[in-house]
Amino acid sequence: MSRPGLGGQEIQLLREIADNGPGSVRELHARFGESRGLARSTVVTMMERLRVKGYLVRHQHDGVFRYAPRAGRDVLSGVVRRFVDNALGGSLSPVVAYLSGRERITDEELRDLQRVVDRLRSRRRETRP
Repeated sequence: MSRPGLGGQEIQLLREIADNGPGSVRELHARFGESRGLARSTVVTMMERLRVKGYLVRHQHDGVFRYAPRAGRDVLSGVVRRFVDNALGGSLSPVVAYLSGRERITDEELRDLQRVVDRLRSRRRETRP
């Protein structure tokens, strides 16, 4: 079943949680909302929308709700997959064109991309007769 789409700030909040771990409303407002000038109530609303959409789960610990991704980093992979499928018709060529046109790309990003290319080549060799 397909999950509802996400807005830009929702994706950024999911990335914050995936990269830096679960948190309470207070913690996530401090980590995410304050630097963006968002009110605590706005962060709460975003977190609850993400929970209702199925991207976050909420567990109570010592009387405080903590929010975490439903499937860790896989949540963000799913967001990217849906974007590629829906906005780009499943084609990765626009993504490659975008990456090739970027002025700055870090050594770490290049290593990550090389690992992906190596893994794709390996899979391709495994599936050939």
